[in-house]
Parts: sequence; C-alpha cells; structure tokens
Amino acid sequence: MKIGVPKEIKKDEYRVSITPSGVQELCSLSHSVYVESSAGDGSGFSDAEYEKAGATIVKSAKEVFDISEMIVKVKEPIAVEYKLFKKNQTLFTYLHLAADKTQAEFLLERGIRAFSYETLEVNHSLPLLEPMSEVAGKMAALMGSVHLGKFNGGSGILAGGVVGTQRAKVMVLGGGVAGKAAAEIAAGLGADVTILDINRQRLHYLNDVTPANVATLYSTSQTIHSLLPECDVVIGTVLIPGAKAPKLVTKEMLSTMKKGSVLVDVSIDQGGCFETSYATTHSEPTFIKEGIVHYCVANMPGAYPRTSTYALTNATLSYVKDLAKYGAEDICKEKPHMISSLNTYDGKLYNKAVAEALDIPSSIFEI
Repeated sequence: MKIGVPKEIKKDEYRVSITPSGVQELCSLSHSVYVESSAGDGSGFSDAEYEKAGATIVKSAKEVFDISEMIVKVKEPIAVEYKLFKKNQTLFTYLHLAADKTQAEFLLERGIRAFSYETLEVNHSLPLLEPMSEVAGKMAALMGSVHLGKFNGGSGILAGGVVGTQRAKVMVLGGGVAGKAAAEIAAGLGADVTILDINRQRLHYLNDVTPANVATLYSTSQTIHSLLPECDVVIGTVLIPGAKAPKLVTKEMLSTMKKGSVLVDVSIDQGGCFETSYATTHSEPTFIKEGIVHYCVANMPGAYPRTSTYALTNATLSYVKDLAKYGAEDICKEKPHMISSLNTYDGKLYNKAVAEALDIPSSIFEI
C-alpha cells in the first residue's frame, strides 16, 4: 500500500505520525511510504533519516495526498487540508469528531474512510489514546503549577510549598490514564491531591498505587462543588470515548473558587469538561475568566514532540500495519476491534457516540 505522512500544520504542533524506525518496518513489508519534506523536523527527525529508512521524500502535502492510498496523521485535518483529500481515501489519526461537526460533515461528504486513534477500544482499554493521555496528564500537573505563578495570573502559591507554608491543593477529575499521571506528578511536586472518579474499582486501584499525599473520592457534583473553594488547581481529564466531555465545572461554580486558581482542561479535544473552556494554543495557552486562569491547549503533547512521537508510533504502528495489509475494505472483518476505530466510511457515520453528539444518523457496521 502507498502510505502518506504529511507535515502537521495545526498551530504549535510539532509531532509527526511515524518515526523513521516505523517507516523502516512498513517498507520491510513492501509498503511504500511517502513523507512530506521536513515533516519530522519538529520531532528531531531529518529527511535523510526517513530516506535511509526507505521512505520517499516529497516536496508538498499535495504530492503526499495525490500519491497515497492511506494518510497517517497525528491531528485531525484542518480546513486548509480538506481540498487535498481524494474521494474514498483512508485516514488514520486523532479525529475528535464530537467537538467538530464541520470536520465530520467534510469526511462524510468526501466519503473518507476515517479511522480514529481515540475511539479504538481493545479489551476495555483505549491503546492509541493512552500514550498521549499519559503525556497530557503529566503536563497538566506541571502547567497547573507553572500557571499558579503570579506572573502568569495565578495566585502565587508554590505547588509543594516550603517549610512553614501551605501546599497547593489539586483536584483531578477523572482517574484514568491522564488523571493518574496528573495526580502522580502533582503529588511528586508536593501538593495535596484528590482524585475523583465514578468507578469504585478504579478508585481502589488508585488508592493502592498512588503516593500517600493522594486521596481518592467518589465523584458527584456536590463533592466537586464542596471542594472547589479550597482548590488551587483543578485538572479535568474525564473521557467518554467518542462523545463530548461532560461539563463538570459550570460558569457559576467559578465564583466559589479562589481568584488566581488554575483550571487545566485536558478534555478540551472532546469539547472540554469546564463550561468556560475554549481551545487555546501553546503560543497563547491561557485566558482568565472570572479571575480563574484557564489552560486549555488542544494538543498538549505537541509541546514535547520527541517523546510524544516515539510513544505514539509505539502504540499505532501495529494498527497501521494491519490497515496497510488488509485495507479499509477488509480490516474490520479481519480485525473486528477496528470497528470501534471506524468513524466514517463512504459517506456514512459508524460511531454511535459521535453521531449522538453531532445529531447525525449513525449506521451499524456489518461484518
């Protein structure tokens, strides 16, 4: 199969979808890989490294799309890329369609066979979302701490405090991969941390494996409301695969918080779990509303592209191989778990959660 790797052009995005070693493995299976020139620069991979691995370097994104049967990306296509797609082309990337009806309508209209990383479910886990969730979770604690700094609009409290002073109080909403990573880093900085989740089994696990300065609580709106006035940082990591994130902190609730507190919305790709959130960039990561600092960067792992690109390729490569081997036409028959990754195919929407979020009819894939 002819596989295309275009350069990511979303603002402040420095990742690339495949490492040179990943390209080498695909080429060893007789696939052809076309990489846009400088696609790997942000992650520290040169064109020469890709050529040595067996890729063909092409000058423009248009050439990549024109040649390739399957496009492998990191982030969802943005408007200026829509014109590059060929009808019925295969796409494998993060899509986050529940928060982007315009993109969904484009994929349906063009008949794109779009498989998403974030909805792929295997044995009740999300293997292609987890590595980036871990990066984003660790970042969330660090960014929350940094933006507590007065120079960033924060309250001026140091996360871990020092002798004779109070430590910051951090609340983490959601105890999944991102939430666990956020809690561990925040605890490592010395903060007092509380994780909230609605899965009691997960709470038992977190209680066993997280540091002593991490407490676990069952999540209810009343519990969140009662904790907010004392929180210095709130990290939102809640996820419903494919669907919009629930709004756990409303605009009205901000008035109960201390001025200069920080909200970090890791769920922003899925619409955000704070009512006042909107997507920001690494260049302008925050805004202040009701005296509360909001950090809502939509591609957090893009800030650490070297780590993130390796982690992403480690997770996605086997699935890229399968798609290349069987094609979009047969992959779901040969690998039934890929049905969960399938979002759009030849003008039909196949993910029920996305369909409900966008109020678009969904279809059932029949093997």
